[in-house]
Amino acid sequence: MAKKRSKRRTHLGAHNQAAPAAVNGHINSKDPKSMVIRMGAGEVGTSISQLAADVRRVMEPGTASRLKERKANRLRDYVSMCGPLGVSHLLLFSRSESGNTNMRLAITPRGPTFHFRVEKYSLTKDVRKAQRHPKGGGKEYITPPLLVMNNFTNPASDHTSKVPRHLESLTTTAFQSLFPPINPQRTPLKSIRRVLLLNREQSDEDDGTFIVNFRHYAITTKPVGLSKPLRRLNAAEKLLKSSKSKKGQLPNLGKLKDISEFMIGGENGAGYETDNTSGSEYETDAEVEILETSARKVQSSNKPRQQKPEDGSDDDEEDGGHKDNVERRAVKLVELGPRLRLRMTKVEEGLCSGKIMWHEYVHKTKEEIRELEKKWEQRRKDKEARKKEQKANVERKKAAKAANKQQQQGKKAQEEDEDEDEDMEDYDSDMYEYGYDGDDKGFDSEGLAGDAEEQVNSKMEEDGEWEDEEEEIANGNKQGKKRAFKK
Repeated sequence: MAKKRSKRRTHLGAHNQAAPAAVNGHINSKDPKSMVIRMGAGEVGTSISQLAADVRRVMEPGTASRLKERKANRLRDYVSMCGPLGVSHLLLFSRSESGNTNMRLAITPRGPTFHFRVEKYSLTKDVRKAQRHPKGGGKEYITPPLLVMNNFTNPASDHTSKVPRHLESLTTTAFQSLFPPINPQRTPLKSIRRVLLLNREQSDEDDGTFIVNFRHYAITTKPVGLSKPLRRLNAAEKLLKSSKSKKGQLPNLGKLKDISEFMIGGENGAGYETDNTSGSEYETDAEVEILETSARKVQSSNKPRQQKPEDGSDDDEEDGGHKDNVERRAVKLVELGPRLRLRMTKVEEGLCSGKIMWHEYVHKTKEEIRELEKKWEQRRKDKEARKKEQKANVERKKAAKAANKQQQQGKKAQEEDEDEDEDMEDYDSDMYEYGYDGDDKGFDSEGLAGDAEEQVNSKMEEDGEWEDEEEEIANGNKQGKKRAFKK
């Protein structure tokens, strides 16, 4: 008999390989998730719709990429789905009647909510058109971007400033919570492919403005210390191992006699040049040392391990403590888009509602603030009282419903008992002696023939013929007995 197959590829007992994103440490149920929503759907216009799509692209992979809005959808529809879906942030784009573009950053489920006016913006397609070699569309969006924030806190600010210190800290925390934190010890360097830069414009005077510039970049690296021909050969080697089209991307060595001519630039070449010796150096933002990840050969347990030198030095180390698997790379940032200039107008305590914690244009005195605090406290008490009343009403209705149900069950049981008693009384009655109608005209147990005989006898008794009939019957019986004795 054949052995039963054990499914191990797609079930719980399967030893499946972990996904690349899971290895990078970004797939976690506790990671923040967001929704980028157009309030009013298509009513905001094509430009704002495309801007929302670009911002949604920036927030990947922890965002609803295929969210479809409708004109009939309201904010409460999205808020009701935040809990089941685990959404922690809402980015709401809208357009006012005067034509201003607004963005709200709301933290679910209880707020706060930050209101921004989008003063200027550039779409991703506009940024790509302005670049000579645009980048994007690859694996940059598999992992979350690296968040870099600058000038969000002013050392000179305090609680009396127009932009108080606690507001700066609150805004910093809100933007930091948009993306999962990065663990330097566990996160591989190759998993960081994008950078989101948020820079606050510092004003010379305390004018009460809070302006944030939004930029989105891709991280590109190239080896340092190599000449351009050598870099082309290195790229050609990687291209040969891939399945991409190789037409027009490999160096043409058909007219050269030797590889050295390609390396020095032909017969009259200036010799082998690197980025340090050549006149045109590669423009970089920084240079870093990257430890190359190469597959290690597992040594068999039967073979003895190679002993280290007695002085304790490592074979991988060369003079000066430099390792062979460390490579210097030049880091360059390529803008992906979009660009936004956000101006904070106000901050609300709740989720798009509640008391206003800060406003750029409206300023209250201490007395007005106390009056507002009293109003909000009264609103809070009224809300709690309504909740208690609603809870009491719900409990009362549940109790009344349960009592009504129990009463109906008791009444139904009583009716069933009465029906059974009536059936027993009908079974024991004299109905079957006279008929179903309960009178003497019905049929008896002897059938229809007995009923006809009874009617004939009653008519003969009324006419006086029954006495003569009795005598004949009596005489006939006597004669019958005599005949029987004679026999």
